[in-house]
Parts: sequence; structure tokens; C-alpha cells
Amino acid sequence: MKQAMTPEEIKEKKPYLDWSLSEREYDYICDHLLHRLPNYTEIGLFSAMWSEHCSYKKSKPVLKLFPTTGKRVVQGPGEGAGVVDIDDGQAVVFKAESHNHPTTVEPYQGAATGVGGILRDVFSMGARPVAILDSLHFGELKDNPTMRYKMEETIKGVGDYGNCMGIPNLGGETTFDPCYNGNILLNAMNVGIMDIKDMEHGDATGVGNAVMYVGAKTGRDGIHGATFASADFSEEHATQRSAVQVGDPFMEKLLMEACLELILNHREWLVGIQDMGAAGIVSSSAEMATEGKSGMDLNLNLVPQREPNMSAYEIMLSESQERMLLCVKKGHEEDVKKIFDEFNLDAVTIGRITDDGRYVLHHDDQVVCDIPVVTLTEKVLEEKSAEKKPQRIIDAEQSENWQPNIESAGQTLKDLLNQPTIANDQFVTQQYDSQVRTDTIVGPGSDSGVLRVRHTKKAIAMTTDTNGRFVYLDPKVGGQRTVLESATNIVASGAQPLAITDCLNYGDPNDPEIFWELHQSCQGIADACEILETPVVSGNVSLYNENNGKAIYPSPMIGMVGLIKDYDHVIPMHMQKAGDKIYLVGKTDDDFAGSELQKMITGEISGLPHAPNLPEIKQYLYKLQALMANGLVKSAHDLSEGGLGVSLAETLFDTDFGAKIELDFDKNLLFSETPGRLIVSVDPANAAKFEQEMGDSVSEIGQVTADQQLNISLANDQVNEDVAELQKIWKECIPCLMKSKA
Repeated sequence: MKQAMTPEEIKEKKPYLDWSLSEREYDYICDHLLHRLPNYTEIGLFSAMWSEHCSYKKSKPVLKLFPTTGKRVVQGPGEGAGVVDIDDGQAVVFKAESHNHPTTVEPYQGAATGVGGILRDVFSMGARPVAILDSLHFGELKDNPTMRYKMEETIKGVGDYGNCMGIPNLGGETTFDPCYNGNILLNAMNVGIMDIKDMEHGDATGVGNAVMYVGAKTGRDGIHGATFASADFSEEHATQRSAVQVGDPFMEKLLMEACLELILNHREWLVGIQDMGAAGIVSSSAEMATEGKSGMDLNLNLVPQREPNMSAYEIMLSESQERMLLCVKKGHEEDVKKIFDEFNLDAVTIGRITDDGRYVLHHDDQVVCDIPVVTLTEKVLEEKSAEKKPQRIIDAEQSENWQPNIESAGQTLKDLLNQPTIANDQFVTQQYDSQVRTDTIVGPGSDSGVLRVRHTKKAIAMTTDTNGRFVYLDPKVGGQRTVLESATNIVASGAQPLAITDCLNYGDPNDPEIFWELHQSCQGIADACEILETPVVSGNVSLYNENNGKAIYPSPMIGMVGLIKDYDHVIPMHMQKAGDKIYLVGKTDDDFAGSELQKMITGEISGLPHAPNLPEIKQYLYKLQALMANGLVKSAHDLSEGGLGVSLAETLFDTDFGAKIELDFDKNLLFSETPGRLIVSVDPANAAKFEQEMGDSVSEIGQVTADQQLNISLANDQVNEDVAELQKIWKECIPCLMKSKA
């Protein structure tokens, strides 16, 4: 690590340029905020806090597009996690975070600490974490042993951390595309439950109140992790392992229990609490002081350290895991310490709250920082970004969309089931404990994970969804479709959609085309959330996802939760009984741009995906959910990758049933990916009422059979396939790719 420089040397040698701080920003800090040259520690703090990861200086303007309020929203963006009312004085608490760069460099620890970080965001609110979901995006596995290794280690990192914590993983998604070859995406979502009265905030107020450091000791791991996540990823960063944190889930388990003991049973001692995530001590302390309109005076020699001779710069910027910062009422420091002592955790008073708005740090009997706290948090120099519509989209608007010309619908179905993004992801999910705590109703592999709320009849449905292909081809429409897919997955489980969190994964925002993608897709997300009444209550932004100048597809991940008021009405994905009628909900058109079919046949994607009619779809989706709550629907499954053909097959896997289907449309349409559609099965006794209620938004397409055959009659083809054979193809795809020698 570079040795400390004098302020004059910093001005001359400009080390801050390596930490994602521009010359313009440096000059602004010197001339307008401090009216002097900052020292080495101070410029390090500014670099971290002004990084995109912490400040959102590029993305703030587009984030303002999101609807963030609603009748059930208790806490929107701005705290550790979003909080949504689920009746009876209870709330669901949830947030998603990305850990993309660390996972690309060090897959196991990057993924593990990504899970650890998002758990702390939730339990710092006073909620007990009850479920983990993930959203994993890898490069191609075929002929790519490096990617297979990274995938194995990423999955192991996610699984080990969650399993050690005793929190079930209820699934998520795994996709494969060449654009992620050099920059994989790891997004983790955590869901917690709490009583609303127990909600905590990240405030630091009250002159003389204590600033207490609790949890694991501080080391040199993760220094400049926030700035590492705010820079283009290139060959020179490929070994930047010092920016990757090291996790200890057993320590986190102790920290969680200690924090919840304090929040739930002794909240009169506590003013505020915040996780030490990106940018470590500086972000948690500066943000808490800003939130409380206070100042803070800290002695860094008191910070528990596991490595000798750490500088002030290192102590402040370390992103060592399993740590929290508390603001504790004066006189209760020992009370709080006793709780953490019981869990063998450090709990040390490292400073006090002041009323002068200054952020003062002492180290080795010297003042190493003395600046207004708001200069780190609220005075960030926002950057206006140029925007440019990519030529590929202009060209696509003037061209005809690609149309497939398939020979055999049956063979095409088999080929699609053998695509890794469609194939069974049990290779991933079998490494996760999905049943721990015994509240899981629906685990991985369904449209949504579903968890009962203890001591009630309620259940929470949850899902994560991303489709970078659609967003790449048309960002606004792609954004709408991603939210819609989440809502369709939630409804498929019988739940009422409540709200979303997001991870916004994009390339370098300094590229006008990429910023345009970000802006347009956020507009699409905002439009869909407004119409579907699913406000954005939390999330994060992950930009600079590039490798040697080549960006990933713009890949916003949507995490959605939904409420089921009676878990007896959780709707399974699979067919339930021979003789049940099968209905297609929603209309099918020739929507192949960005589809799995297009990628499989052509090896690339092109064209413009169709815009969904959101008001119309909302009407029939929410009507369907009401009928589910009244017991009129036996099973439901959303249509996504691979379209109707793939989804029909999936509803029969792991059952004793088949299906006889009659469709009056072209065989190509069997694989169209028109959004907002579901397959549902209904008992014949309820069919007339179901049809009457749903009207022309549904069409009867067949019935469940007992012969384990999938028979589909099309206008110009027939599919007659053995379900067991289809399932074998679907199940063996990823294990075979992972075992291949090439």
C-alpha cells in the first residue's frame, strides 16, 4: 500500500485519481468545501464517500423517477432496508445488494460477503432475516473451465454463508450469456419479518451520546471496496483481491442475535444503528451523523483491530465484515457492552456525538481529519451525464423483427429445455438449505419462494427477476417487462404484489449510450411500478460492470414480495389432478426479440421486444389473484424463457401427469415470450365461474391427463413427447456442462 503523503504531495501526485475521484472533484473539495488542501486520510474518505457506490452521484437523477410511497409503505429508500406493512402490526423488511466486482475477482468470498452484507441491512432495522434469494448471471459454461470454476465457487459462497446463518435460501434465478464472461453478477436479496413498533433507524443524535463499535475486529481486507466497485473492471484489476472482504458467518450469527436482543428488548438504550458496509466506518458514521444533523468526534485508536500498525486511512476505509455502529444513550454504554460480551463480541465506545456538525478523527494523538460531515454525504458534486440512443436501436426501429422458421416443434422444445438458462438449476439450489427454520412452504424451483409468517395464517411470496437481453434491445420496454415478470411470478403463487427492491447493474455511465440505457430502463421500471402499484422501497446501483471496455447487458434485477393472507391458498406450480382444465391467461403474439429461441437458433439477439399493455395485464392478473384467494385455481405457472411450450412441460415435471393441449396458432408461437401470461389449471366444477370472472383474458387450451405424455396439437404441427424424457434433458443440462472437460 502507498505510504501517506503530505497535502502538497497529494496535490502534485494525484493518488485520488486511482480511487475514482476526478481532478474536478478534488479542486471542488479544496476550493469550495474545505478552503484548504485535504490530507491523506481526508482525501481517502472523500474518494470512498464520493464513489458512485456510496453517493449515487451519476444515478441520483434517474432514481428520482421511481415511485417510493404507497398505502403499505412504512419505510422507503434511505434506510438499511425497505419496510412494508403486511397487516396485524407486522411488516416485511427487504433489500437487495450487488457484489459483482468482488465475486468476479474472488468468487467464494465475494458471494459470501455479498450475502452477509445484505443480512446486516435487514437486521439493523430490527427485523429477523427469514429468507435469502439470489440472482446469478454467468458467462457461457461450454468450453469455459474458468467460468465453471467461478460458478461453483460463487454458489458455494452463497450457500455456505446462508446455511451457517441458519437462514433458508428460497431460490432466485441463474442465467448464462456471453456478456457476463468477464464480469459476473451476484445480486443477493434478504427478506425479514418484524413488528412495526420495533423498527430502528440509522440516526446519531444527542450531544454526548456514545458512538459504539460492535462486532468483529477491523482488518485490512476490503479497503477501497466501494471505489473498486465504482471503476471499470479490467485486466489490471483482475487480481485486486485486497478490495474483497473476508466473511465469517458464525460471527455474523452472534452479531445478529446481539443486535436483535438490544433492539427488541432494550431499545430505550439505543438511538440508532447502522451496518458498516461499503466504505466501512466512514460511511456508517458520516451517514448516521448527517441523518441526525449532528457532528461526531472519534478516536481511532479505540477501534478493535486484528492487524498491527493500521493507519487512520486503513481503519476508516476497511470493509471488514460483521461490524455495526451504534449510537447509544450516554450512561448506557456498559449495559450495551454486557449484551455483546455475552456473545463474545467487541463493544467499544470510540467517540461521542457533538452539535457542531464537524467530523473529527483522532489517531495516535493527532487530529487526522476535521471537516464538516455534510461534505462527505450531502455536498457531493453531482455529475450531469451525456445521453445517446445507441445506433443498434435506431437500426432496429427501422427493420423487421426476426421471425423463426422451425421445422419440428417437438425437437425445438427438447433443444430449449437443454439451454442452461431454461434448464433445471438444481445444481445450484441443492447446495442451499431451503427448509431450515421450518417455515418454508415453497422452496427453490417455483415461480416464487413462499414462507409462512409464524403464529399467523399469512405467507410471504418472494422472487428475483432479471432479463438483460430485453433491456439491451429496448431499455424502456425491458424495464417494464422485468417488473411485470416479477409481478406475474408473485401472482402465480397466489400472492398480492406489494413492493420491489432493485439492483441496477450497468456498464460505465460515462458512456452516453450506457447512461441512456440506465435512464430509459429506470423510466420503464418506474412506469410499471406505478401501474402495478408496487413502489420501490430499497435497492442499490452497481455501475462500471465492464471487462476491458466491454459492458454487460444492462441488467436491472427486480426483487418483489407479495402477501398471501391465508397460506391454505398458496398456489403450486405443478398440475394437481387428471381431468383438470388447463387455461392460458393472456394473449400470445410473435414476440421473439431477445428470446431464448432467437439466441439458440442464431447465436445472438436482435430486434425490439413488444411493449406490454400494463393496465390491461394488471386488471386480469389481480383478478386472477382474487380468484386464487377464493379457491378457484388449482395450479399456476408464469410463462417466461422458452414461452408456452417450455412452461407447459415444466408444470408436468416431478408429477404423474401429462397434458393434452389444442392450440389454433402457428408452431412458432409455442415459443414466443409475450409477457404477462400464465398457465393455470382449474377443477371442471369451477370452470364456468372461472371463465365468467376472467372473461376474454383466458382461453381453455386442454386438460391434465394421467398418461405422462405431453400432446400439443398446433395449426401446422404436433408435439407428442414423453414427459420423463423431457425432464431428463432438462435436469441433465447443467450437470453435464459442469462435468465437461473442455
